Formats: sequence, C-alpha cells, structure tokens
Amino acid sequence: MRPTLSPGDGLLGLRGGAPRTGQLRLFRDPRRSTRWLVKRVGEVYGTGSSAIFEARSDNPKAPGAADSHEFGWVPAAGTYRVIWTIRAPRRAG
Repeated sequence: MRPTLSPGDGLLGLRGGAPRTGQLRLFRDPRRSTRWLVKRVGEVYGTGSSAIFEARSDNPKAPGAADSHEFGWVPAAGTYRVIWTIRAPRRAG
C-alpha cells in the first residue's frame, strides 16, 4: 500500500461497519487465510455486513501487488475499517 503505508507501520482497526469508497480496510487474503491484506475500497455493492467491495491497491504495478483484479470482490463481513495508522520510525540514510 505504498505510498500510503510503509513496511513496519501499525494499524488500528474496528471490526464491521459499512465499507465506503476510499476507505482503508483490513481483511484476510481470500487466497491464503493466514495472511492479512490492507486495501483501499473501490466500488461497493449492497449495504452493511452483507455488502461486497472492490479491494484496490494504491500501487497496482508494485511487485507482488494483489487486489480484486486477482481475487475478486471482498465480503464486508469480517473486515476491519482502518481508523488509525502508526508510522514506523524511519531510518536516516
């Protein structure tokens, strides 16, 4: 999710809530449930926990980037809305 997030940044999220376009959401990778993804919400269909949303990468051309183009739309149920980002200390250099 660079440039929005960098490796080592921390996130605080709240479970549930309706996804809204532009929001950051945290959810389990639909292809590998042991991995979590943070993506920006694109289009949304439906309302509340029955909604589904398009998960978009901020930098889709980055190596290893994956989003709804790869794994499809994401159900809102079980996702977290990112409400705070804690920046990791940056190294001088």
